[in-house]
Amino acid sequence: MIEYRERKPGKELLIIGIKAVIYLFLAYLYINKPSFYIEYPSIRKVAGAAMVFFGPSLLISILRMVIIYLYIRKQKFKSNIKDNFILGIDRIASILDTIFLVMAFVSLLDVTLQELVFSVSIVAAAVALTFKDYVTNMINGLIIMFSDRLSLGDHIKMGEHEGKILDITLINMILQNEDSDMVIIPNSVVFSSVIINQSKQNIKKLSIEFDMSLKNGYTPEFLENYLNKVIAGYSANVMENGLTIKTIQINKDAAVFKAMVLLRHYNKVKEREIRRAINTALIRLSAQLKEDEYIGERA
Repeated sequence: MIEYRERKPGKELLIIGIKAVIYLFLAYLYINKPSFYIEYPSIRKVAGAAMVFFGPSLLISILRMVIIYLYIRKQKFKSNIKDNFILGIDRIASILDTIFLVMAFVSLLDVTLQELVFSVSIVAAAVALTFKDYVTNMINGLIIMFSDRLSLGDHIKMGEHEGKILDITLINMILQNEDSDMVIIPNSVVFSSVIINQSKQNIKKLSIEFDMSLKNGYTPEFLENYLNKVIAGYSANVMENGLTIKTIQINKDAAVFKAMVLLRHYNKVKEREIRRAINTALIRLSAQLKEDEYIGERA
């Protein structure tokens, strides 16, 4: 089963250490200027470009670790927790690293600072226009990450999709539905959709729609009593008096009902069992009614 990732503080510290060693080595070359550093301009140029990347990247990594440490300490989380706020910080750090990496490559070209800034601005504008849908997704993704409405591990329902949030990237949200399928939804769709976050509620609601022939004359009260007997064995999972029947629509030949069951907490296995028990009972009831009608016609 796919699970959302946890932080690995030890690995993060190792990466910071590697960046620090590389940057200190580059700084040593720049200050002391050994013979090969002066003799080969290409090495000097590459080292300078590397400093353009590793210097800011090291600072970003340190600031990221400090911010996350203070946040975890304030919230009293475990050191390996990875929630929306930390996820958002990670994405911003990745964006900044990418920007400085591009600047490092551009610095290899023989251009002035003014030309560099102008070139980067032109490229940024072109990228924003060309990939505006991706930019929109990225902005929406960051908003979702820093929001406390949706979190990793929450069980949500959005339109026809329902499942557990495994990850939120800059482009999309990844859900795992009850069939363990991975559903990938663009952040722009998530941002503009009506979402029911069942993990933020104290209870979980299970809904099943079905129809019954008007010839049978069954009332919502009768169906409630019938289905309450069916789910009597799930009292540990179902709220007391948690099953209700609502009439959705009355057609010419049949009435459409909705059975709503309030569960004490989210449990995918038990929810599936309860849903299956109710559906099986309704199928048997419908089959029994058809059999009675058949016997009545033959009589």
